[in-house]
Amino acid sequence: MRKIIDINEQIIPKLKLIAAIESSSVKKVMEDAITWYVEHKQKEQINAMSLDQKEDLGLLLLLQQAKTTTAISEEELFKS
Repeated sequence: MRKIIDINEQIIPKLKLIAAIESSSVKKVMEDAITWYVEHKQKEQINAMSLDQKEDLGLLLLLQQAKTTTAISEEELFKS
């Protein structure tokens, strides 16, 4: 996806310097910074969750991975 954004003029030389030091491009440096920021915020949100919320999230993730093509009978589901 290509987006045009306004960047503070004071930050551009800093981005260029970081890119030069890392032998990278300004675009790559910005992408890495954004990726780090998003991951950091996700970790903050997870750490702020209660134990019940974390369990609910884990169950949701497991349910999303479950195969939906296999069906079982009600009897088999509730069998002890």
